[in-house]
Amino acid sequence: MKRIVIWALTAVICGAIIAGQAMAADWKVAHIRPAGAEIDKDLSWFADEIRKGTNGRINIKIFGSSQLGDYTVVQERVGLGSVEMSCESIATQVDKNLLIGTLQYIVFDYESGKKMFSTGGPLSNYIAKRFKRQGIKVLGWWPVYFGGIGLTKEPADPKNPNVSQNCKVRVPAMKTFEVLANSLGYQATPLPFSEFFTGAQTGMVDGIFGGGAESYYMNFRDLINWYVPANTHFEIWPLLVNEELYEELSARDKALFEKTAAEFENRRWAKAEEEQKSYEDLLEQKGCKVVRLSTEELKVFADIAKEKVFPEFRKIVGENAYAEIFSALGM
Repeated sequence: MKRIVIWALTAVICGAIIAGQAMAADWKVAHIRPAGAEIDKDLSWFADEIRKGTNGRINIKIFGSSQLGDYTVVQERVGLGSVEMSCESIATQVDKNLLIGTLQYIVFDYESGKKMFSTGGPLSNYIAKRFKRQGIKVLGWWPVYFGGIGLTKEPADPKNPNVSQNCKVRVPAMKTFEVLANSLGYQATPLPFSEFFTGAQTGMVDGIFGGGAESYYMNFRDLINWYVPANTHFEIWPLLVNEELYEELSARDKALFEKTAAEFENRRWAKAEEEQKSYEDLLEQKGCKVVRLSTEELKVFADIAKEKVFPEFRKIVGENAYAEIFSALGM
């Protein structure tokens, strides 16, 4: 009888161990910055909190520098579940309505950005619903920076968007960015981000739209001689997870993910604006002339964008989607 009891207990213990091992999981989270960048540090913190909170059952490994593919590919893979998580730019190939996430001057400053994009805000809610259609859950947000204009040569009058700046600029292959640059007095040339360096060296272009101080300092600090922090767009990355995988988690694990994602987001909101200013200062220290705009001057830029760019966005998404989006945003 004792042997039977011992065997039974052994079987129970072994079963528990096997079950525990079966529940253990190795996840991947992708981002586009190199190791040691702020997003890399914050995702490492997030992964550590999840690891500790699950007693090592969920181990999230960080893959930076687009190791798992371009952000457009990674987003698709998150939807399919072959990559569990990501925190990088919003891809719009599958759903053009997601262009609202980077629409120029949809938000004006960090105050309006936080109101619209923080979890529970009207813009974050709308985008989360669109992602759900792709089998993706938005856990939180990571504000990166407001975009600006980087130039290799002096513009004619950078504070006055109503005159020609005599500069050809690289813009992303997005009609809204092309319209924006042209409307602000620049000559837009759509180019991949990776081709700007060569384009600037050969004189094909004299500047760049689509990034911000951090991006320009990290990639082009020896090229950029003038920088206009014009808040052209708000770069903010959603923290994404495959929805089916997330729904398979226990209620306790879901609560842990939501709590950790909320802190991940709040920690970033607390320092994003100051970090942006620090990179503008770093550009200045490299000899770049930073042309800072007053609130009133920024509003002139924003008014031009709303007049010229928003109608272009309406053409892209269509009248019905445009009305639906701006109704959801309360605008």
